[in-house]
Amino acid sequence: MEAWYRTPTWLWLLLPFSLLFGLVAEVRRRLFKWGLKPVYRAPVPVIIVGNLSVGGNGKTPLVVWLVEWLREQGYRPGVISRGYGGKSEAYPLQLADDTGPEQAGDEPVLIYRRCGCPVVVAPDRAAAARQLVTLGVDIIISDDGLQHYGLARDIELVVVDGQRRFGNGHLLPMGPLREGRWRLGQVTGVVNNGGPVAPGEYLMTLAPGELNAVGAGQGQRPPAGSPVHAMAGIGNPGRFFTTLEQQGFVLDRQLALADHRGIASEALAAVQSRPLLMTEKDAVKWRGGHDNAWFLPVDARLPGEFEQLLLTRLKELHHGH
Repeated sequence: MEAWYRTPTWLWLLLPFSLLFGLVAEVRRRLFKWGLKPVYRAPVPVIIVGNLSVGGNGKTPLVVWLVEWLREQGYRPGVISRGYGGKSEAYPLQLADDTGPEQAGDEPVLIYRRCGCPVVVAPDRAAAARQLVTLGVDIIISDDGLQHYGLARDIELVVVDGQRRFGNGHLLPMGPLREGRWRLGQVTGVVNNGGPVAPGEYLMTLAPGELNAVGAGQGQRPPAGSPVHAMAGIGNPGRFFTTLEQQGFVLDRQLALADHRGIASEALAAVQSRPLLMTEKDAVKWRGGHDNAWFLPVDARLPGEFEQLLLTRLKELHHGH
């Protein structure tokens, strides 16, 4: 909701609802803390990658980076997710090669196809974690789930959009926050997507790769400097459009879609005249209709200090066991 980042005065009408939301969230959190609601403790370490605000902040590139980095350290990681945007006949759902975003959601499918690691989705993340443990993983990464206190966690990472940050700083529905900014003082690390960074945050940059054909990919890869159409169904579409411009593309038309949403047929008809560039997440849920479509993959880059933070924390966990 863009109003959260422009702070119009009418949002103050929602303050009573935000106060109620905060009260209910705090009561719920304390019920888990006091043992009045069940908490599942997995037999392997659990890393939560979440955020304080609704909407995409760049969690998926960090999850992919973690899977690859943990493999380099000798771990066998797996990923659990809510599977937002998907609907399965049964949960937990273990992803396979033929699992589509309509079943599991676009982000879990992207992670599975990119990493090839075990991925399980379920509204109940504890149930997903139990299923994942049976597959032989020795560390679990939860894509989102910072506020899912029914699953015990060993490492909490919060991703912050460096441009939008926390909007007006209020809780839902007056603002974009699920929990107050006080929560940042309790997590293991705060990862800032794109900067500028605040003190104590770790800067994550996204390095674009080569354009990949979507579907049949009958056209020729557009070179830098050529006019293109661009679409993005992510939390911050403007960031993707800026990346394309930095790559040298001339954006003739920009289609900013709601997060997790696909392109409508009438909008698709308007972008047939030029190559269509999209995010990797859009490519996952692509249903065709354009013979010259391409997606731009990105790879997260994290500083050495962040790697050292993880290594230290993981070493502490093993000593604890």
